[in-house]
Amino acid sequence: MIVLAELTHWVHDLDPVLWQITETLAIRWYGLAYLAGFLTAFGLLYLYWRRGFSPLAPPAMESVAMAMILGVILGGRLGYFLLYTPRLLIEDPLIFFKVWEGGMASHGGFAGVALATVWAARRQAVPVLQLGDLVCSVAAGGLFFGRLANFVNGELWGKVTSVPWAVIFPGSAPPGTPLEAIFPRHPSQLYQAGLEGLCLLLYMQGRFWWTRLRGRPLPNGQLSGEFFLFYAVARIIVEYFREPDAGLLFGLSRGAFYSIFIAVVGAALVIVSRRR
Repeated sequence: MIVLAELTHWVHDLDPVLWQITETLAIRWYGLAYLAGFLTAFGLLYLYWRRGFSPLAPPAMESVAMAMILGVILGGRLGYFLLYTPRLLIEDPLIFFKVWEGGMASHGGFAGVALATVWAARRQAVPVLQLGDLVCSVAAGGLFFGRLANFVNGELWGKVTSVPWAVIFPGSAPPGTPLEAIFPRHPSQLYQAGLEGLCLLLYMQGRFWWTRLRGRPLPNGQLSGEFFLFYAVARIIVEYFREPDAGLLFGLSRGAFYSIFIAVVGAALVIVSRRR
């Protein structure tokens, strides 16, 4: 039995806006999270180039970074509507451009980045799988900061629980509901930041540097495959604690269901790369 404990559980009261410039213009933590993720990725790619582990010089990195930014934003935005709320896009196609209202899907972002990687690889005359490995080795930083921003926004909360670190999210209940009537929930955003973000980033960096410093780099494509496999497993685990975003598919939350396909792609990349 879960006991309502407004005095023993922290009530989420973080402001998603860092600085309200005008009535319609503001600097939000969510936007800063994307910026931090891209800066982290750019910094690591620059370090790779300095150590001779990447063919991308700074000018090429800028071009690749712009492609990745567009891939993340367009893919994540389109994926959110197609995978979770297609009805909203049908009723109001212009809602796609209302990015300040939120709405991004990591699975859609992956698809967008994959297409951007193919385009950038051809433009820079770099093997697609090699560029994919470089991108995947630094991508988890963006996932880490993005999930922290989700927590600040008080969105994508977890299931009801009575664990000591549970959080009361006022937005999880209908407007006007007294705090004492709101159940505490898992801070699943922080779980995702830790597993899908920080742990995945550390793993990818460890694999990248350890193999190259030993002079035995992995075959092109294997690092990307391991990234997808790690992410899929971590996402499925966290989905157990997270409140579903939409209706279930075959008894699974949509996040877990779509992650199965990510795992299949990851396994295929590992198998193909090792055979080559």
